[in-house]
Amino acid sequence: MATTISARSFNQDVSAAKRAADDGPVVITDRGNPAYVLLSISEYRAIRARRSLTGLLQAKDDIDLEPVVSRALPRAAEL
Repeated sequence: MATTISARSFNQDVSAAKRAADDGPVVITDRGNPAYVLLSISEYRAIRARRSLTGLLQAKDDIDLEPVVSRALPRAAEL
């Protein structure tokens, strides 16, 4: 679960925010609205690996793909 802190609290105690990020994402709010997320580098890298093509290809989960097949022929170019 994410920890939420205000931007003011973040500025006053960056070390506490970094320690909290070791346990999970830290949402930093600006005037009560979520504005930023602080992640540990290991969490960031895990997210990036899941989003990359190589990460998807290396995933152990099955990916359902539905190919799109079109029998329509391309139309002739009008010159």
